[in-house]
Amino acid sequence: MSNVTIVLIASFAFGYLCGSIPFGLILTKLAGTQDLRTVGSGNIGATNVLRTGNKGLAAATLLGDLLKGTVAVVAAGSYGGPDAAMAAGLGAFLGHLYPVWLGFKGGKGVATYIGVLLGLFWPAALAFCAIWLCVAIISRYSSLSALIASAVVPMMLFMSQHSALAVLFAVLTLMLWIKHRENIERLFAGTEGKIGKKS
Repeated sequence: MSNVTIVLIASFAFGYLCGSIPFGLILTKLAGTQDLRTVGSGNIGATNVLRTGNKGLAAATLLGDLLKGTVAVVAAGSYGGPDAAMAAGLGAFLGHLYPVWLGFKGGKGVATYIGVLLGLFWPAALAFCAIWLCVAIISRYSSLSALIASAVVPMMLFMSQHSALAVLFAVLTLMLWIKHRENIERLFAGTEGKIGKKS
C-alpha cells in the first residue's frame, strides 16, 4: 500500500470521526431538554433543535455541525494536500449521516455539507448560504432551501473549473437529497414543517 493511499484512508477516517460527533444530541442533553430524537422529525440537526424552542442551542448545533466539516478538511489538507482534504470532507459528511455512535442513524447533512464546502472552496459556501437564505425567506422551508442550494453547488463548481470538487459535491448532493426523501414527500403533500414551528 502506497503512502498516498495510506494518507487518503487516514484522512477519510479522521473526517468520519469528526463528522460523527452528534452536536445536536450532546448539546440538548447537556441543556436538560428531552431526547432530540423524540422531537419533531427526530433528526439530530439544527433545524430540529430549533423545534425545541431553544434558538441558542440550535445556533450552537449549526455551528458545531458546520465546523466539524471545516476542521476535518483544513486539518487533512494541511497535512496531505487537496486530495486528502476531499477524502476528509467525504468522511465528515458520511460520519454525520451515519455516525457509528448512534447505530449509523445521523442527521441529514446540511450544516456539515456547508462546512466541508467552506473548507474546500469558500466562495461556493457563501453562495450556498445566500441561496438558502433567499429560498428560506420566501418559503419558510429549511428542507427546500437546502435542496435547491445543494443542487446549484456542483454546477457552480464545474463552471468555476473545479471539476474534482464538482464530482465530490455531486455525490454529496445526491446523498443529501436521499436523506431528505421524506421531506420531499411532505413538501409535495404540503405537510412539511416550517422554520421556527414547534412540533
